[in-house]
Amino acid sequence: MKVTFPHMGNAWIAIQALFESLNIEVVVPPVNNKQTLTLGTKLAPEAACLPLKLNLGNYIEASQEGADTIVITGGIGPCRFGYYGEVERQILRDAGYNLEVVTLEPPDGSLKGLAQRIRYLAGTKNSWPSILKALRFAYLKCVALDQVEDLIHAARPRLPDPQETELLYEESKKRLAQAMTVKGVQATVRWLQESIRDRQAKGHAPGEKHRPLRIGIIGEIYTILDPYTSVGIEEQLGHLGVEVDRSIYLSGWVGNHIFQGLAQGYRSIRSYHSHAKPFLPHFVGGHGQETVGAAVKFAKEGFDGIIQLFPLSCMPEIVAASVLPRVQETYQIPIMTLIVDEHTGQAGIQTRLEAFVDLLERPRQKRIAKNTREGVSVVGGR
Repeated sequence: MKVTFPHMGNAWIAIQALFESLNIEVVVPPVNNKQTLTLGTKLAPEAACLPLKLNLGNYIEASQEGADTIVITGGIGPCRFGYYGEVERQILRDAGYNLEVVTLEPPDGSLKGLAQRIRYLAGTKNSWPSILKALRFAYLKCVALDQVEDLIHAARPRLPDPQETELLYEESKKRLAQAMTVKGVQATVRWLQESIRDRQAKGHAPGEKHRPLRIGIIGEIYTILDPYTSVGIEEQLGHLGVEVDRSIYLSGWVGNHIFQGLAQGYRSIRSYHSHAKPFLPHFVGGHGQETVGAAVKFAKEGFDGIIQLFPLSCMPEIVAASVLPRVQETYQIPIMTLIVDEHTGQAGIQTRLEAFVDLLERPRQKRIAKNTREGVSVVGGR
């Protein structure tokens, strides 16, 4: 068995650690790129959403490296992601690719079915204690990845050299991928914290003038976690002087979706349902309800703006998008929706981001000018 999986942002680091800890041969598909999308688009139905097209491209590229088994998570409710495993299996088979697909999900609402599929992948050579140890280590890498991403989100608008910040990010991911012990994983996070602190010491003094705008990114999980799919929106905003936060981080989603809430992760998503209740009290599939709840949470926390991001034709996010104007009106917070597909270009997204940031910056500049005229000294406030 030689397994592969969809490439979704930095998730490959934790997935690779899981399989390698169990001595399962793994093929990490190349980072999503134009070739990946071209390969997948040729096989996918025209109306299929962008993540499915990229998944197919991932599998084709991995099969060229010898992969024969695909591992993918599943879903329930009115979202096409729940059908990905079977649909992708049939599309690949029709195209001449004989790849087995293993869907990791609790198929009967319990963890028993999930355990059976994990046992199938792990084989008889791995005991349950060794499997649980591997799962725990991979999950700790998920948490560390989320911590690294959060640190970079805060560092981008604050460090003086954007290129150096991205180099720190790449080095952190490299160290996490190579770390084979819990201490090594924890040491990587500490290294990044210290590196950022050292560089921040040379930056500006605190104050409203230098406090970055804060924008919350909400929407469909694959789109907001994968930089290629999101057209690098987090990096673009960071270089525009914006501190970004996301509604979903990998460990929070894995803990809630795969392990049925047994693990909370770095950022749990469980509170979103209560935040969403006044606006969208029902499950609508995917992360539609979480999107609304996250928007409310970001608004309550004083964020300057919110961006919803999702692939074209994503039904749960379309439902959420129809509700977000009420959130915007209730909390008086600007919300912009960006929809991506295979034709989305970076230049167009960048133009919209620049305009949105300019829109958010104007009220603050007016407030700073007013305080200056009145002789008010503002430190660290809004």
